[in-house]
Amino acid sequence: MRIVPSILTDRLEQFQDLLVRAAGFADYVQVDFMDGLFVPSKSISPSDLDGLHAGLSCEAHLMVERPVAYVEALSSLGFKRIIFHCEARSDPRAAIAAIREEGIQPAMAINPDTPISCLEDFVEELDSVLFLSVSPGFYGGRFIPVVLEKIQRFRGRHPSLTIGIDGGVSLDNIPEIKSVGVDYACVGSRIFLSGDPAASYVALSKRAEE
Repeated sequence: MRIVPSILTDRLEQFQDLLVRAAGFADYVQVDFMDGLFVPSKSISPSDLDGLHAGLSCEAHLMVERPVAYVEALSSLGFKRIIFHCEARSDPRAAIAAIREEGIQPAMAINPDTPISCLEDFVEELDSVLFLSVSPGFYGGRFIPVVLEKIQRFRGRHPSLTIGIDGGVSLDNIPEIKSVGVDYACVGSRIFLSGDPAASYVALSKRAEE
């Protein structure tokens, strides 16, 4: 199982600092975008990042009502994967088509309380699925263990699909997360709010490899 650092902020200067830090120990990160509508919080937007060169590969997690509006800008910034929510007010197939047209991998995210039936009609069109294991929109949320049961059921139906988890991942629960078939885990606060982000990333990665 792979550990992916997750960046969430509403300040461009902080974003740039976190990205530089991440580039020192990782080659792939997730960037969270929030519109203040789908979730109460609001983050930086793709337009804030115009002209920015990350220096590492990035995926975008869109906690937004209208994901299609973000696709062109994220493509110009070089994002490799775009994850949008099945709960968003948008036609999922239109979003998938718009993402694929830009040569980007489409993926869907699902909130803790949403049944996995939300995903089933689109699985064959997706490159991956991201299960949220906290209430979305903030760093440091409490892990919701019941999500692991959903992942286990979903993995049984789709043994070859890439599955990620996002939220509340720690050294303590990584073995259980890995056991249900998760391929990668996004980690934000336990990396970037620690005293030593690089050391935290290495510790989490080692635990995930056990």
